[in-house]
Order: sequence, then C-alpha cells, then structure tokens
Amino acid sequence: MTQLTTIYDDTQHCTAADVSKRKSIAMDCPYTGKGEELSPGNMLEAALAGCMLMSMGAVAKRDGVDLIDTAVEVELVGTPPPKIGYTAVNAIVRMPAGISLAERKKLERAADACPIKHSFDPTINVSVAFEYPD
Repeated sequence: MTQLTTIYDDTQHCTAADVSKRKSIAMDCPYTGKGEELSPGNMLEAALAGCMLMSMGAVAKRDGVDLIDTAVEVELVGTPPPKIGYTAVNAIVRMPAGISLAERKKLERAADACPIKHSFDPTINVSVAFEYPD
C-alpha cells in the first residue's frame, strides 16, 4: 500500500504527495487561502466520483460496455455556520447512450458498491441519480 503524506506549505495551502509514484496535488482553502487549487472538499467530491467510475469501469471492462465520457457531478451540502460539516452528498452520473437495461442495473450496483460512498457517516444522506440520454 502506498503512503500519502500531506504537508502544510503556508497561507492555507497544502501539498499531498505519494513519493513512490512521484505524484502530488496541491490544495488550498477556498475561503482564507488563495483559492487557486482544489479544496479538500473538491478532493472529497473527486474521490467519490472517481471511486464510482472505477467501480463501474471494472464491470464495463468485463462485460464489454463502453463508458467513455461517463461523467459524475458531486455536490456537497454543508451545514450552516458556525458548525462546519456536511449534511448531504448528491451525485449525478451522466451515462452514455446505448447501454442496455440489464447492463445499466449492473453498472448502478457497481457504483453503489464504491467503498468511499459507504464511508460517510450514516447521518449524511448520500443520493445518486443516473441519467441516460436514451
């Protein structure tokens, strides 16, 4: 397993790095930082979307389904100040055309199996809607 290390760089800015992969990503606070990088909340949204897409991708590869251009939009619904947290996570999965009803069900089950989706506290409502153009 790889180890991700995140370092505070200054002025509400951090860099997360996986040294073994020579990969890093910068983050900053959208409120008190410069707002030039992805925020930790954006990273949470991306983690959920990526996990769902990769879970569906494994099924799609096995079954020969083309998922190219499938997109996931994630919205985090925050609590009102002064408490900082989330009350809901809403995701919309925009699927490509031409996927059969049977394949849709398999892919939707795969997205639901994403471990990140099931890592949210049970008090946070996580909803996922799938949209098909046909």
